[in-house]
Order: sequence, then C-alpha cells, then structure tokens
Amino acid sequence: MAKPEPPIEIFRQLTGAATRAIARRPGLTVAFSPEPSGVHGGEVRLPVPSRDLPAREVAALRGIADSLALNLRHHDTRMHRKRLPAGTMARAVYDAVERARCDALGAKRMAGARLNMAAALESRARDEGFDQVTERDDTLLAEVVSLLAREAFTGDAPPPAARRMVDAFRPWFDATVMRDLQGLSKLVENQDEFGRLVRQLIKDLHIDDPEEQNAGEDEQQQETEDDQQGQGQGDSEDGEDQSSSADAASMESMEADAGEDAEGEMEGADAEMLAEQGEDEPAGPSRQPRPDWHGKNRDDKDAYKVFSKEFDEEIEAPDLCDADELTRLRQNLDQQLSHLQGVIARLANRLQRRLLAKQNRSWDFDLEEGLLDTARLDRVVVNPMDPLSFKQEKDTEFRDTVVSLLIDNSGSMRGRPISVAAMSADILARTLERCAVKVEILGFTTRAWKGGQAREKWLAAGKPANPGRLNDLRHIVYKAADTPWRRARKNLGLMLREGILKENIDGEALMWAANRLIARTEQRRILMVISDGAPVDDSTLSVNPGNYLEKHLRDAIDYVENNTAIELLAIGIGHDVTRYYRRAVTIVDAEQLGGTMMEKLAELFDEQDSGPRASAARRRTLVN
Repeated sequence: MAKPEPPIEIFRQLTGAATRAIARRPGLTVAFSPEPSGVHGGEVRLPVPSRDLPAREVAALRGIADSLALNLRHHDTRMHRKRLPAGTMARAVYDAVERARCDALGAKRMAGARLNMAAALESRARDEGFDQVTERDDTLLAEVVSLLAREAFTGDAPPPAARRMVDAFRPWFDATVMRDLQGLSKLVENQDEFGRLVRQLIKDLHIDDPEEQNAGEDEQQQETEDDQQGQGQGDSEDGEDQSSSADAASMESMEADAGEDAEGEMEGADAEMLAEQGEDEPAGPSRQPRPDWHGKNRDDKDAYKVFSKEFDEEIEAPDLCDADELTRLRQNLDQQLSHLQGVIARLANRLQRRLLAKQNRSWDFDLEEGLLDTARLDRVVVNPMDPLSFKQEKDTEFRDTVVSLLIDNSGSMRGRPISVAAMSADILARTLERCAVKVEILGFTTRAWKGGQAREKWLAAGKPANPGRLNDLRHIVYKAADTPWRRARKNLGLMLREGILKENIDGEALMWAANRLIARTEQRRILMVISDGAPVDDSTLSVNPGNYLEKHLRDAIDYVENNTAIELLAIGIGHDVTRYYRRAVTIVDAEQLGGTMMEKLAELFDEQDSGPRASAARRRTLVN
C-alpha cells in the first residue's frame, strides 16, 4: 500500500493547480522557493510554506499566488508599456494601480481569491509596519493609491494593518483624485482606456515632473513630435533630448516589469523599478583621480557629477533629535525585536567564541632563551644537571581589525527591515567590541524628497542641462569606531523615527564609508553594506540618463574592490546585490539579516590573510 503524501505536498500541488487554472496557462510552472515571489519567465515562484501549514500563512500564500495568476491572465505588457510614465514615483503609482485592476477582476468573480488576496495584503501590511505610520510619507504614496484603487474597484476597505496609513493620506487627496479613482472603476475591463485615465490620475496627484510630461506618449505621438521638432528651433532640440531619454527609461523599466514578480513590486515599487535603471554614485569621492586604462585621466562629460554640495551634511545621530525622543525610540526598538534578540544573541556568542579562539595565547616550549618555564623546574630539582627550560609567546595571526556597517536608510527599508537592521547592528557591535574589534555604524539617506535645496538652486539657475546629482545628502554616524557601544546604544533607535528614511544615493555613501575606513590605522578593514533595493533619487533621475545612478555605483564598487585594501561585503534584503558586488549575498526576509551578518563576518575572519594585496595598496587614500 502506497504511503500517503504529507499535507504540505498536497498543499503545494493544489496551489500549483489553482494558479495554473486562474492564469489559464496549463503549462505554467509553479515553484516554491526562498527567492522573492514573482513571475520569472515561464515560472511562478511562491514562498516556501511552513510544514505545519498555519491557517493565516496558508491564506496569505494563496493570496500571493492568486494575485500573480490574475496578473498573468489580465495584464498586457505591451499595452502597459505604451503609457508608462518616466518619473520614478509616477511609474510606481502607475504599476500599483494596474496590479489593483488585475486583482479586482479576479476578486469580483472569485470569492475565494478575494479572501486570499485580502489575507496577503493584511500579512504584508503588518510585516511592513504600515500600522505604525501616522503621517504622510511620499515613499508610501503608491501603496496608498493602490489600496484606495482597490477600495474603489471592489468596495473592500484597506486591511486593518494599513488603515492608519491610508487615513493619514486621505485628507491630502482632493475631490479630483477621488473622482479619477471612481472613473477607473468603470474601466477595469479595458486596459487601454484604463491606462489613459491612470495617467490623468498621476497628473492630478502632482507627481509627474514637467520634464517628463512627454515621456509616456505612445509611439505614434512620439514620432509626430519628433517630426515637428526637426524644424530647427533651439528649444525643440532640448525637448527632443528629454523626451528620448525619458522614453528610453520607460522601455528599460517595462522590460524589468515583464520579468519581475508582482508581490515583490507591491512591497517596494520604487526599488523594483529602479533596479534596472541604476544606483547613485558618490559626489565628493567621485572627483578623485580614477584609474584610466589608457594611461591618463580624462574629463568625461558623462562622468558622475554633483550640482551642489553646499547643502550636504554628515551628522551625528543625537543631533537629529533630542535625548528624550532618542530614549523613547530605543525602547520602541527593543520592544519590537525582543523575540529576535535571543536568536541573534546566540549567533553572536558563536561568532565571539570563534574570534576569541583566534586570539588565544600560545607558547613555544623547551627553548634556550626567553621566559623561564616555571612549570618545568621540578626537573631541575630532581636532576640539577638538567638545563633550565625557557618559553616564548607565539605571535597571533589575528590582525587589528575595524568593521564598518553601512545601512540603507531609504523609505523602502521602513518597518521590519530597518528594525532588524538596527538590532542586528547593535548586537554585532557589542559582540565585536568584546573581541577587541572596533565597529562603526553608518546610515545614508537624503535631507528631502525629490530634491532639496540643491534642486531649488538648479531651478533658479535656469535648469542647465545634465546637472548631475540634485538632492541633498544626509550621512548619519550612529556609532563611530572609537565610541564604546554603551555610549552609542541609544542612537540606533533613530532609524525608527518618522521622517528620517527618505531617498538613498548608494554610490556616494559607499565612497564616504570607504574614506572613513582608509583614514583608520587598523591593519584590516571590513565594510559591510546592507540595502534592500536600488538607490532612489527622483530629482536626479528625471534630468539625467536612465543608467546614471547605476553606472556610478558600479564605478564606486569597482574602485573600492580593486584599488583599496578594504574587504567589501554586501547583503541585499529582497534585492539581488550579487550583480554589483564581488562578495555578496541576497536574503529574502529581513528576519534572516542578523544570522547572515554573523555568518558572513565569521567567514571573513576564518579566511587566511589576503597576502597578494600589496602593503602599498593599504596606504592608498581616496582624494576628494
């Protein structure tokens, strides 16, 4: 008699069959993987279910599967691409509303799918910390518009964990926006007309920059405009450059959209859509002389540049809020992660034992000179003719080390990712300090959304072409390498403060952290970067080439990896960092971050000395 299949296998089979049926694709492959959920080629990837199949998790997983299947069934990628806007935030809203349309088509016809997708939304809202949002934050605009669209299309209110967030936005939406959403509810069956009205919604939300207004026109309109622009007027040439650049960004974005997962996009549209466009570069360090394979440095007109550094800041964490608030934020962090602390602490203790084992004192015995070995004096007493025995301490192979943690403080890290990152950094700093390894904890973000005072200065200057970076950097020092852990412990709570997490410019942050490490005197320098997505700086992307930020980030990584003695390691949370960094790992869930940090650091300390790296390389400095 054949052994019955376990319940988890039956659940996998039923979920796969339901997904294929809803998508109307009999040959569709449905896989359960720790990788981010989504559609990859002809395969749908779903989270791995727990063996005990808790009811809440089952409903949420089925909701993810139903949403992906409905997107495959009702979404026309070519039609979607035709009206895709160029602005980062505009694209995020456009994609979010389209996903809401596909979900609504299934929710109206299938009661089971409707309940499953509601469970998935509730689970994600709770995990992302939406219930903690009490004021409007532009990084969450696409999420809120998606939930309001769902409400208009199906009549379903936002999930309980997201209601506070949606209520914080409602007063900001005027009657025109709400009328647009009601109009969209009548067009869910017609993607073409639906997309046209979504563009109007984006315009009424005032998130489409003037430079991008022509970027989402269809190909026929674009060709007509190009013909008109060929009449020789100077202004038309500028418009053509902007239009073609924006259209190229749109095409790149949609190619990414076709292969990315719907669930991943729901969790961070800004980061997902920018993954193909690129990541930002460093301003100050970018002016350094870079290696030139032809023998000299050249002034490249396409090189990364900064319009103004006047408003950038490097600031200590306590300077961003008062002491009482810092204490409250730290208490909040401890309460949120009390259940994680034990797990990470066990891993930290394991790392500590491994490090201390490398630093244990050892001796050579039976030597003719050195320190007298008193443990062997009994031999001389027994036989006075025996010579005295001496010992000498061996040199330890453990080198003087400093570790720098560079944490992405962008809006997409809000909720569990930033909380776990803060707690993991806290425990790691405490652990390494016990082992005489110095640690610094840094964060990077911007001072404003969509460009700050630098962008205003650019506008006042008449909008010169190719201005470079147009946002104001904010680099935060949570713990300096020479500061004891007990003095910096409260600072990490600042990451939970409303309004701190904004946009992120990874390249410049990487070079900033590298400069700080190179100025140190330790023999070994390790830089660990923690990020959950591509850099987002809408003001810069809207007026520069679409790959502007990615190019500079790659240049910055290349310089640090190949021209300094810094050991660079990256951890991506739901974001594939292996395509950028030589030594990198991608995790699916923020809960894995603490263990991964400990594991990767242990691997680094277990490695033998890197030898071939010349001592001259260790003395290299980065020139601003």
